[in-house]
Amino acid sequence: MNDELQHLKNLGKTSAQWLHAVGIHSANDLRRYGAVGAYRAVRARGFRASKVLLYAIEGALLDVHWSELPPAHKAELNGKLDASQNDNKS
Repeated sequence: MNDELQHLKNLGKTSAQWLHAVGIHSANDLRRYGAVGAYRAVRARGFRASKVLLYAIEGALLDVHWSELPPAHKAELNGKLDASQNDNKS
């Protein structure tokens, strides 16, 4: 099977399977969800994904290795994640 997601930087077989399970099947789908939305969808489905998946997805969208994301960018992602989780609690 030719899996478009696995051709993106940072995303391997397991990450792609998790994304497929939540309805993300292409790079365009991933862009529509955004890194935070995709990560939240994976976690909501019950997969035990770490924050590295959040950074990996963002890196895939930007075509950079996740470890090359600047600390400020990671902090911004974490802030967006926290804000989106708080929105669901209200």
